[in-house]
Amino acid sequence: MEQRTLGRTGITVGRIGLGTATFGREIGEEEAWKIMDYAVDRGITLFDTAEAYGGGQARLYRKNVFGVEDVREVSGEMHSSEKIIGRWMKSRGARNEVTILTKVTTNFTRGHVREAVEASLDRLQTDRVDLYFCHAWDEETAIEAVDALREIRDAGLIRAAGCSNYTGAQLERTIGAGPRVMEAVENNYNVVTRDIEEDLLPVAAREEIGVITYSPLGAGFLMGKYTADRTALPKGTRFDVIPGHVDVYFSERNFRWVGLLHEFSARVGVPVERVAMSWVLKNPAVDVMLVGARSISHIESALAAAAMPFPDAWYAEFAGWA
Repeated sequence: MEQRTLGRTGITVGRIGLGTATFGREIGEEEAWKIMDYAVDRGITLFDTAEAYGGGQARLYRKNVFGVEDVREVSGEMHSSEKIIGRWMKSRGARNEVTILTKVTTNFTRGHVREAVEASLDRLQTDRVDLYFCHAWDEETAIEAVDALREIRDAGLIRAAGCSNYTGAQLERTIGAGPRVMEAVENNYNVVTRDIEEDLLPVAAREEIGVITYSPLGAGFLMGKYTADRTALPKGTRFDVIPGHVDVYFSERNFRWVGLLHEFSARVGVPVERVAMSWVLKNPAVDVMLVGARSISHIESALAAAAMPFPDAWYAEFAGWA
């Protein structure tokens, strides 16, 4: 697999990374361990997690946002993603085999960031994470985050810092806040979600910042399993577990583009998921594409997508969608 160094972090990983938000939420620990074993054995060594990823958090989210109290997850364990990875690394003795990226959710004050990273280290059963990101822009504390991240980096708790779900303008604000600390970014990017092409990617390229993207299949939206009826979400899907995905993806344009994607897939004889992931990897600005696997077959599809050619003519056709 092709390797990339993330900006100026000095951290080198393959172009496919493992997204683990599903661990303890849509899949149990036994399946998660099988996926991690399979991924590492095939050169996928970047594991992306966060303090917010957990079956327990998903249930609280539905209760707090939608007033729904039910069970849709395989586990109610809080912070299940980090904990499952930690237990797996300890059992396999695999800490040096993987690059761990985790995130603090919000409130980026010095005191809270220090507490949050130490809690993540405890759940991951390690003394340092490789990459530590602010999960989303926090207007009140985003600038203080620059110093907070620098302090935990200088203390040896993390190797490098970055941010997730920032706009280009927000990233520039952190760069202008003092000596630079944000060395990598992570954002949503797929066939129907292309905003970063004109916004974030130019800033990252100019500043030599590593780029990681997630949801190459739009959390399953690109697979054509959904209709415009928001009340008819297939049980057990990510949109069912985390209904907030509906607001991100459900639009007339997006459903039309999914139709075009499926027509293209049928015409060229390549499965939709491989076309969609290969399209992401075709963009040279993307260093790593995260794949949120729920089974080993999802990893196999990602590896096949990375290995297949994506002709310039195909890329031009996608660019012409309007």
